[in-house]
Amino acid sequence: MAHTLRTRVGIIGAGPAGLLLARLLHTAGIDCVVLENRTRAYVEQRQRAGILEQGTVDALRACGAGARLDTEGLVHHGIELRFDRRSHRVDFPELTGGRSVTVYAQTEVVKDLIALQLAEGPPLFFEAEAHAVEKPESDHPVVRFTHDGREQTLECDYVVGCDGFHGIARAAVPDAVRRTYERAYPYSWLGVLADVPPSCGELIYARGEDGFALHSMRSPSVSRLYLQVPNGTDPADWSDERIWDELDRRFAVDGDWSLARGPITSKSVTPMRSHVTEPMRHGRVFLAGDAAHIVPPTGAKGLNLAVSDVQVLARALTHHHRTGSDELLDSYSDLCLRRVWQATRFSYDMTTMLHSQPSESAFDGRVHLARLHRLAASRSAAAELAANYTGLPLD
Repeated sequence: MAHTLRTRVGIIGAGPAGLLLARLLHTAGIDCVVLENRTRAYVEQRQRAGILEQGTVDALRACGAGARLDTEGLVHHGIELRFDRRSHRVDFPELTGGRSVTVYAQTEVVKDLIALQLAEGPPLFFEAEAHAVEKPESDHPVVRFTHDGREQTLECDYVVGCDGFHGIARAAVPDAVRRTYERAYPYSWLGVLADVPPSCGELIYARGEDGFALHSMRSPSVSRLYLQVPNGTDPADWSDERIWDELDRRFAVDGDWSLARGPITSKSVTPMRSHVTEPMRHGRVFLAGDAAHIVPPTGAKGLNLAVSDVQVLARALTHHHRTGSDELLDSYSDLCLRRVWQATRFSYDMTTMLHSQPSESAFDGRVHLARLHRLAASRSAAAELAANYTGLPLD
């Protein structure tokens, strides 16, 4: 017979979304349990986004997870756009009334939140594989999972799926109810980590003759760089020298700037896609983060959307806990989806503007360059980019 646990909120997935939600609920006095099917070591080493919007930084500080972020995070006050061998800087504080972004790897966000949770609660079970969410429309949905070699059930008042695109929570939304919207892009990113100090003080987004390139960083001594490559690319086909040579070409500008080279320690290829699931709630099951939406990384929205989702949900659950009202819970999906679609639009615009399509006509290429020239010449166009990049208001 399966062992049964009981909690108010069952959270599937110990990524940033699940861990931050658990922290917010714990602070509000709401019982919850987090189930994560991977080991702690795997979760803390899982490489993902590293650009935090101002609102994400504020949320982490408010929940007590800001100490290392404030010490080790790299505050960026703008980005650099490169095209036609020229450079243009977008100044975030000037265009947004003081907002900025912070470079702080998702691995470090996760480590900070895990340390808080293990020290102060609530319960967090690693290597707890969730198999199904049952009775999502009842007052007490159940999560079936395996932990320590035995079948167990977690009976909840609410279940939140923070288990990513390939998780099991989305299956709790019936096909007859669930609507999906998606777009697959005809290119991927070849991403590399290199043991070399960054060649720039802020991120560089470049549209070169042969495609897109991005110069980012993980720390003052580690650079993170990306190249647009065809779908199906094998990283093994790209030697270190070939990668650096291609990056040199795509970042080229008139002037004395040069790209520093160093040992490449990892290579991986990331497909580019957009995916949105509607609604983000069914019965007493809620979806958050990648379980509900995926955006291409060009606009740096993925992690930040997950954080905004769980902030909205934590506020709704806290309101219900204190007043008994379902008003905010009932508006969760619609409120989040408005922000999700704005982030999806922004990510699509950034992606198509900066990447070369395999079948792109000369006309389309000139239109995308015209969009970049407008950003360089128009304060209102640059302000629109800066407002979206640093993060729209939560509501």
